[in-house]
Amino acid sequence: MYTLARELLFSLSPETSHELSIDLIGAGGRLGLNGLLCKAPASLPVRVMGLDFPNPVGLAAGLDKNGDAIDGFAQLGFGFVEIGTVTPRPQPGNPKPRLFRLPEAEAIINRMGFNNHGVDHLLARVKAAKFKGVLGINIGKNFDTPVERAVDDYLLCLDKVYAHASYVTVNVSSPNTPGLRSLQFGDSLKQLLEALRQRQEDLAAEHGKRVPLAIKIAPDMSDEETAQVAAALIESGMDAVIATNTTLGREGVTGLNHGDEAGGLSGAPVRDKSTHIVKVLASELGGRLPIIAVGGITEGKHAAEKIAAGASLVQIYSGFIYKGPALIREAVDAIAALPRT
Repeated sequence: MYTLARELLFSLSPETSHELSIDLIGAGGRLGLNGLLCKAPASLPVRVMGLDFPNPVGLAAGLDKNGDAIDGFAQLGFGFVEIGTVTPRPQPGNPKPRLFRLPEAEAIINRMGFNNHGVDHLLARVKAAKFKGVLGINIGKNFDTPVERAVDDYLLCLDKVYAHASYVTVNVSSPNTPGLRSLQFGDSLKQLLEALRQRQEDLAAEHGKRVPLAIKIAPDMSDEETAQVAAALIESGMDAVIATNTTLGREGVTGLNHGDEAGGLSGAPVRDKSTHIVKVLASELGGRLPIIAVGGITEGKHAAEKIAAGASLVQIYSGFIYKGPALIREAVDAIAALPRT
């Protein structure tokens, strides 16, 4: 069924197809129909960040930026759903076209630029959703907020989403907001993490619950840089790391139509790079905080590879676009087949 649907969707421009898909998944969720589209994955419960997940395969941020289809995605069998990236104020993102399919490589290049309706719209959608499972909310900064003031945007978003999120992801790794990736390094990272950790403590006291914080990092770091990020996450008391965002590299798409477009590359070509970052993080972190792996999962065995590399959870994005809901069950089954350690 999805093969036919994909043929139709791929006949449209990528962004039109994306918007239509969100509308259809959202409508199916409101009608309670999406569970009929595919066989539900097996139960594979796991506890991570103090949260209970029915299975370890989640939806990565970026597909549902505004939280318009939370119930719809949940009904497809995801063990958790992450929405966003959301910014304090609405913003249109970068000029179109800004989203490109590279089907020969099972890849996508995007330079969307955090296009979203703002945190207040997202919160209204969260409150309207019936989903009671694990919901992550991914937060970022507005494009016109100077990098030296970025912490203000993150704290504003954290204040607003805290009571409504199972966990909050801090996106410091999108390549499509100027200067954002500089927040992953050195004093900039330490200052941001310290501010977030203090605000987390204040909000925990105010709301009577502790909402975990995860930091999403890029795949384009050296092993030394990755080790430094791991040390900063441990020192600041963060709850998880998400590895990884899209890559600026073009390995695997050179010479393909749209392969030279600016933006972040996701899908199959980023798989090995992302898995390497997971392995380095696992070595440096030594189990002190969990890793959520994302990047290039287009088959179930790729999800199992991420878990074997040291991840506790995985997320899919581009693989879902190319393979559809059946990939969720396939990934759960592959993880379940891993030897128990």
